[in-house]
Amino acid sequence: MTDNASFPHSESDHPAREETTDFGYRSVPRAEKKPLVRAVFDSVAGRYDVMNDVMSLGIHRVWKRIFINTLAPRRDLKLLDLAGGTGDISFGWLRNNGGPVLLTDINASMLEVGRTRAASKGYLSDIEFSVVDAEAIPLPDRSVDRVSIAFGLRNCTDKDAVLREARRVLRPGGKFCCLEFSRVQVAALAPVYDAWSFGVLPKMGQIIAKDAESYRYLAESIRTFPEQDVLAAMMRDAGLEKVSYQNLSGGIAAIHSGWKL
Repeated sequence: MTDNASFPHSESDHPAREETTDFGYRSVPRAEKKPLVRAVFDSVAGRYDVMNDVMSLGIHRVWKRIFINTLAPRRDLKLLDLAGGTGDISFGWLRNNGGPVLLTDINASMLEVGRTRAASKGYLSDIEFSVVDAEAIPLPDRSVDRVSIAFGLRNCTDKDAVLREARRVLRPGGKFCCLEFSRVQVAALAPVYDAWSFGVLPKMGQIIAKDAESYRYLAESIRTFPEQDVLAAMMRDAGLEKVSYQNLSGGIAAIHSGWKL
């Protein structure tokens, strides 16, 4: 598959969208968010895995193992990994005897890091790579068995469109899973988490990636992301069924899943 592959996909009428959207705590014209997000990840791509370790104190590795178990890999199932970046979810899926993977990201710089890592791990024969906007997936209806998105949905401009597209490309009986930073459910954790996010993280970003602003945006984007029950309702509105979520580390992150039945 080429990076600019185009496949037929169905369209549906969508309600009129607001002219602005969030970019962290800023309100920006909708058309400007994707270039702004792309610039953030162009800046941090080479240090993205280190960044995840810093942001979560390494706990993201445990969260991802739980997430991959939720995906329930099998050799006869095909995974579409949206916003798959440097490849952690795709690699975990394959390690656990999952079937072929389409690893996608809207950011070519992130995808190139994922391709390099896949080559070093011997996974190139099991993965196709493609630059894909998760809001308009260039795949036919009912073409994959699992759709994953890990730490990517909050960066999308039209989250409802991503959820609709995920359901569209799933085969009947297919499963969508989202791993994302979420709303802390333990009151005692909240002030410590805020101090870490807005006091420490930007400074660490400056030290690690010479880019405090990108890390500040990432912290802000977590706070503007829909909380657990709201995201679950959005998934139901998109047509997914048996929607559920699991809080991780007191709600610092959560795994949402839903089925196409």
